[in-house]
Amino acid sequence: MTTNTVAPPSRRRKKSLIQRFLAGPLPWITPMLILILAIVLWPVYEMGRTSVLEISGSGVTKGFAGLENYRELFDNPNLLGAISRTFFWVVTVVAITIFISLFLAQLLNAKFPGRRFVRYALIVPWAASVIMTATSFRWMLDGYYGILNRILLDLGLVEEAIDWMGSAETSLPWLIIVAVFVSLPFTTFVILAGLQTVPGEVYEAAKVDGASARKTYFSITFPLLKTSLFIATVINLINVFNQFPIIWVMTGGGPGYTTDTTTTLMYKLAFRSQEIGQSAALSVVNFGIILIFVLIYIRATGFGKKED
Repeated sequence: MTTNTVAPPSRRRKKSLIQRFLAGPLPWITPMLILILAIVLWPVYEMGRTSVLEISGSGVTKGFAGLENYRELFDNPNLLGAISRTFFWVVTVVAITIFISLFLAQLLNAKFPGRRFVRYALIVPWAASVIMTATSFRWMLDGYYGILNRILLDLGLVEEAIDWMGSAETSLPWLIIVAVFVSLPFTTFVILAGLQTVPGEVYEAAKVDGASARKTYFSITFPLLKTSLFIATVINLINVFNQFPIIWVMTGGGPGYTTDTTTTLMYKLAFRSQEIGQSAALSVVNFGIILIFVLIYIRATGFGKKED
């Protein structure tokens, strides 16, 4: 004789809730949420907390400092120059990178012999270590042993070797060139991906209508690249703003503080001046500035707004 046992309603409801939980998106996004909490939100919290503490050069917390670290930071004579230089650095590097990448992406989207090889070659600056690239350029630009001075002297273009890293007037342009060099591959491939999503039928229709190549590009291609350009610009803004290895390896922020951005100044405050609190306060300012960059760009492009 068999008896059928029926689970009580509470157990059935509990089982149903578990099944719905397992079938929903939460189990799949939980690892990502944990990762965001561990490497983004927690460091941001610690950054803000440290900025209001008094910390000795050896890392010992002495107590609550309030806004004293911020007051000392804004009294720092090197801060204003670092902030203005950071804005110039970011805007110049990103603008030049986007401009050149538009041409490179258009070139790589065309069909020509050896296109695959050229695409592979473009990846090299991105795949190589930024520190290795910056070190190579630093030795190329060395005032005594650099190959650039050797070439210029042999061609008679200069009478004596130039100390390219000896002043901000000569070193800052080279820092920008190197930053553009390492930013081009990623930006170009993002824009290239956008170009390859444009339907060929659109170009055929434009050709039938008699549209010139220039009009086709600015009326069809460029508007359809809006998403790709947005992604490339925002990621470049963040990467260039936080760029540390290029400046530190090539100039160390020098001579003095003349090529420092807020990122390298933050490092100097922490590890040279032993001002941990000021460095943490500057990291909060950096975080705020990069948010402003992103918000301004979103507002300027109207990204995310519904089309009428």
